[in-house]
Amino acid sequence: MNSFSSWQIFALGSAFFAALTAIFGKIGVSGINSNLATLFRTVVVLFVTAGIISLRGEWQKPENLPGRTILFLVFSGVATGLSWLCYYRALQLGPVSQVAPIDKLSVAMVIVLSFIFLGEALTLKTILGGLLITGGAVILLL
Repeated sequence: MNSFSSWQIFALGSAFFAALTAIFGKIGVSGINSNLATLFRTVVVLFVTAGIISLRGEWQKPENLPGRTILFLVFSGVATGLSWLCYYRALQLGPVSQVAPIDKLSVAMVIVLSFIFLGEALTLKTILGGLLITGGAVILLL
C-alpha cells in the first residue's frame, strides 16, 4: 500500500474539519440569523488565518502579488462567501446529516469544472467517484 502524499493528508484534514464545521455550524446557527452566523464565522476564519500567517512569517506585500492571482483569489473569496451563506441557511433549515452530504456535490461539480477549465484528466476512477457522490446526494434529495 502506498503511503499518503502530503496533499492527501491535508485533504483528509480538510474533510475532518469540514465535518466538524457542519456539526458546530448546525448547533451555532440555531437562534441566530444565518447570514449573521456566516459573518461571525468569517471573522473567526480571518483571525485564525492571520494568526497562522503571522506565526509562520508568511506575510507578503499585495503589490508583489501578480494581478491574475489577486483577481482569482477575489473570485474565490466571493464564491466562498456565497457558498457559506447558502450552507448556513441550509443548515438552519434542514438536517445536517442531509445538508452536508448534498453540499459535497461540489466534489462532483469540481471534477467536471476542472476538466472543462483546467484540462485535468477524466479517468475512470474519477468519473466513477463523481457518479457515486452524485448518486448519494440524489438519494438524499428524494
